[in-house]
Amino acid sequence: MEERVKVLNRDVIKYFAMFTMLLNHIANVFLAPGTALYDIFLNLGYFTAVTMCYFLVEGYGYTRSKEKYARRLLIFAVISQVPYSMAFAEEGFMEFRGFNMIATLFLCYLMILALDEIKKPSLRGGIVTGIMILSIFCDWAVLAPVFTLLFVRAQDVWEEKRNAYIKAAILFGIVTFLGGMGRIPAGRNLFQVFAGMSGIALSGVVILGYYNGRQMRRGRIFSKWFFYVFYPLHLLVIGIIRVTA
Repeated sequence: MEERVKVLNRDVIKYFAMFTMLLNHIANVFLAPGTALYDIFLNLGYFTAVTMCYFLVEGYGYTRSKEKYARRLLIFAVISQVPYSMAFAEEGFMEFRGFNMIATLFLCYLMILALDEIKKPSLRGGIVTGIMILSIFCDWAVLAPVFTLLFVRAQDVWEEKRNAYIKAAILFGIVTFLGGMGRIPAGRNLFQVFAGMSGIALSGVVILGYYNGRQMRRGRIFSKWFFYVFYPLHLLVIGIIRVTA
């Protein structure tokens, strides 16, 4: 695609990802399943996780301190756990429903680190497998680590990144279909499969077609911390509204 249409920088895409995540969480907590608004908000939100996995891989290559990056993810994973447990509790004030998405990204980051630093194939493979298993207790279980692995292997080759997005969308569709079998009507299940895959595909279109590989020229420090703070803050607000409404 021509360079003149690559008009979106990294921060703009991340802001959009935060917005779609907010819509998804509003749908999950407050909206009735099966309504048009629920479907729109829910499926737009699937843009976020795969996008953040993409930027996690890219950020690993850019960061000046891999240790500080990992520490920052771990700290905000801990900070986010109570708001996450408040927001998604089915009843009561708070309920443990797994670990939050930043915890998942922390595991994904450890996986990238293992792939990069560990030379022994058997040890490297064992650690990656272990991380996949640990992610079962997190948001976007297994899927986020697989997305991350796909982007790591794609490196900076456009065709490989396109293929990674195709595989990610197909995998998400399969998981969604299997999760809906026996629980919802077949037609509704297929709708959810393709609607959910469209959120993954939208990320691919935006990243591969319009991302220029740059950050904002101004406000970089604000943007950097906004993306960390917004996650627990919006969950806390949702949790408070859920409990008090």
